[in-house]
Amino acid sequence: MEEFSRTLNEYFALFIELVSQWLRLVAALLGELGVPEVYREVGAMGALFLLVTLAVFLFILLLLRLGRKKKPLETKPTSPATMEAPVVVEEEPGPISPATIAEPGIVEIPEVMEEVPLSLFERMRAGLSKTQNALVGRIDALLRGSKKIDADLLESLEEILITADFGMQTTQELIQSLQQRVARDDISADALRHALQEEIRQRLKLEAAPLDLERAKPFVILVVGVNGVGKTTTIGKMARQFVSQGKKVVLGAGDTFRAAAAEQLAIWGERSGVDVIRHAEGADPAAVAFDAARAAVARKADILILDTAGRLHTKANLMEEMKKIHRVLAREIPDAPHETLLVLDATTGQNALTQARLFKEKVKVSGLALTKLDGTAKGGMVVAIGAELGLPVRYVGIGEGVEDLRPFDPDLFVDALFQRS
Repeated sequence: MEEFSRTLNEYFALFIELVSQWLRLVAALLGELGVPEVYREVGAMGALFLLVTLAVFLFILLLLRLGRKKKPLETKPTSPATMEAPVVVEEEPGPISPATIAEPGIVEIPEVMEEVPLSLFERMRAGLSKTQNALVGRIDALLRGSKKIDADLLESLEEILITADFGMQTTQELIQSLQQRVARDDISADALRHALQEEIRQRLKLEAAPLDLERAKPFVILVVGVNGVGKTTTIGKMARQFVSQGKKVVLGAGDTFRAAAAEQLAIWGERSGVDVIRHAEGADPAAVAFDAARAAVARKADILILDTAGRLHTKANLMEEMKKIHRVLAREIPDAPHETLLVLDATTGQNALTQARLFKEKVKVSGLALTKLDGTAKGGMVVAIGAELGLPVRYVGIGEGVEDLRPFDPDLFVDALFQRS
């Protein structure tokens, strides 16, 4: 007891000493600030009082926060009838049968509806929703407000088609065909809509041609296009779909200029379970093409897809490099590449048409893949590019999912575009 008392006295003396030092320090500070000596001691005591008050307040606030507890759930007393079957609420309840829902004292939980997968038509329609609203929606609004099919109406229709990126040449061809129908028959507004739908369908059918993967083994697809159009992603989705069809696929990472391009393709290859042939960053793309062709033959692959660096169609030296890749592939595999697929971003509008025209001249493009159709209100680009360049549209991208890269089906495309809500 004496030892405890002595320890307490020592701590008290230490506390008194600390307080005294604090008072002297504050008094000296007040003196430097010009406070008269008679007020310095009072000021120091006041500062100490405020400090102690603040510390006590913070301590009480901390205790309140730590002591705060969740309010327990109130439970209603159960009657003798329900004592035998107490209410049980699970965090993740399973399905409830109709018999248990009818029993008293059981909490009714709504049935969880399973998400129904969208059909191919519904996915296409959802992907083309922006184009449908901007194109078909405006056409329907124009026809609803007109009782007579005359020159003014056709002129307004021409403006709608041009703003939807059908292009001047394709738009004029469509309007001329409609004018002939109007001159030949006194057609209604609904008949004019149907006529436009069929004119677009006929032109798209001339452009549609699926890849004939059986005409060579390995079938070599060279993928070209400028940066940012989605070449690597398109390759990954194609590989995934080919593998699901039972094909053996090899990928070549020929984009050796863009940072992490080979790594991105390797990730797609890992997801799809296919081999990826790659070199170090900055390597010769033609060397990658050579090794990829050799690997595809040695491994008896069905399909070889070769990625290439995104390049501007105006750069002559890069286009010459593409020709070198063509020569290397043809030397290793007869008639390769069997398909030079140009990937275009549909959101770039008329610039995509310019890219397609120049790529076709330089590297003998044989087919098109139009990506990001779901992100544009100008789906007329599908019609314009094929009609003006005579190139078949092989694939269209209508979403982010693997299944949203679709082999182009003209009937499905037109039906989804003109479907009324």
